[in-house]
Amino acid sequence: MDCVANDAAARHGRPLDVILASLHYLELGCPDPAVTAAFYQQALGYHLEQQGGRIVAQAPGRRLIFTPGQAKTLLCAGYALPDAAELARLRARIKAAGWPATDGPTPLFSDAVTVTDPDGNCFSFGLPLAAAVAGDGVTGAWPARLQHVVLASRDPARIVRFFIDVLGFTLSDDVLDGEGDVRASFLRCSHEHHSFAVFKARQDRLDHHCYETTDWNMIRDWCDHVAGLNIRLQWGPGRHGPGNNLFMFVHDPDGNWVEISADLEIVDHQRPVGQWPHVERTLNIWGQGLLRS
Repeated sequence: MDCVANDAAARHGRPLDVILASLHYLELGCPDPAVTAAFYQQALGYHLEQQGGRIVAQAPGRRLIFTPGQAKTLLCAGYALPDAAELARLRARIKAAGWPATDGPTPLFSDAVTVTDPDGNCFSFGLPLAAAVAGDGVTGAWPARLQHVVLASRDPARIVRFFIDVLGFTLSDDVLDGEGDVRASFLRCSHEHHSFAVFKARQDRLDHHCYETTDWNMIRDWCDHVAGLNIRLQWGPGRHGPGNNLFMFVHDPDGNWVEISADLEIVDHQRPVGQWPHVERTLNIWGQGLLRS
């Protein structure tokens, strides 16, 4: 297996201890899944399918599962791996770290390894089902690829250590307060600046999830689209410091922040970790920033 792992890493041009993955789907807890799913169908062009007690939503580059549960709860985040060799390598890494894991399929993966972070959030890493990939063929939806998910945590440092030490993510940037304490961390599992982030907050919860669109003009068009549906822009348009991406935010019916982004920074594996001050300008270099704590 070591030879297979080495070959897989070499093909993707990265260090052996770094994971290669992309966010494939999210499963969200919803008090009323039908209401929440209808919002995403209208606002983001999702095609909906009832599967037992949950609703599976798909559109090109994006997939959500709406399951009965508490609002603002991430039930699972699914990261797609490029091939079976990468899955075997990650399984070996998790086992070597001594972290509990389960193996087997998930609603949108044919095979996966699933772990729980120190706050109890579920993460699956696996191989996408052909039926899930078929969602990319849904027509009539504007470009917006599911790109990252962000959690709030009372103890973000242990979440960061889990993602680095157990899963093999790479730290891109930290946000530090005046005493040097970390208030936010942005981590990557590809050449994109971040596919996961965690903020310090008074409670452990889902903070937001984000879709990457094509460019500034498409941000404009998305803003016009949601405004035409009488969905209020909650924040933006603006530009983040970490990641340098353009953004706009709306709320879904459960109060989740939903971000649409463009021009996210592309980084090299050797890029040093950046540090930013915990001030409004870090979260929005153009104006108002919404500090989590």
